[in-house]
Amino acid sequence: MLRRLYYWTMSLAARKSAEAWLAVIAFIESSIFLVPADVLYLPMTLARPERAWRYAIIATIASVLGGIAGWFLGYYAFEAVARPILEFYGKLDAFERLRTGVDYQTVLLLLVTSGLAHLPPIKVVTILSGVAHINLGLFIVSAIAARGGRFLLLAWLLRRYGEPMRDFIEKRLGHIAAAGAAVLIALYVGYRYVAH
Repeated sequence: MLRRLYYWTMSLAARKSAEAWLAVIAFIESSIFLVPADVLYLPMTLARPERAWRYAIIATIASVLGGIAGWFLGYYAFEAVARPILEFYGKLDAFERLRTGVDYQTVLLLLVTSGLAHLPPIKVVTILSGVAHINLGLFIVSAIAARGGRFLLLAWLLRRYGEPMRDFIEKRLGHIAAAGAAVLIALYVGYRYVAH
């Protein structure tokens, strides 16, 4: 089912309504959808590189709005709505592990690592932020920085390097970003638990 969903999402890039679909996918990825917006964003940007920045801004705005929706799901409707979504995707155990002892610094770190490497998936972080009652204003600012940074970096890479960069992004960037995210997490843990 997930593979079919992935290919269906990719097929949207060729439609005249691709920008609207990009906004929809970026929005729901941040709250309830498993397939990342990159699946649509990459082929759209390669097909129309002159629109790379426009697509990045659309994806950022929609992703942040979706993140706010995820925050509200966590804050107001965790048991009724968010828990079943997390269970459906098999992310409830990971969520429960993150849930204990979360604070703003942890959520900020998770937004950055999720923005870089989808680690953990953004929907987990947005729902977690609401459950933990993280200040909504601080959450929004952090989400803009994390999601905007990702989409704008991808826009710059794709405009500068084109199709070869797509292969690199699809095959290796995830591993490099995951390694960078792991370093950030290690530094944070060291700072928080060793230095204090």
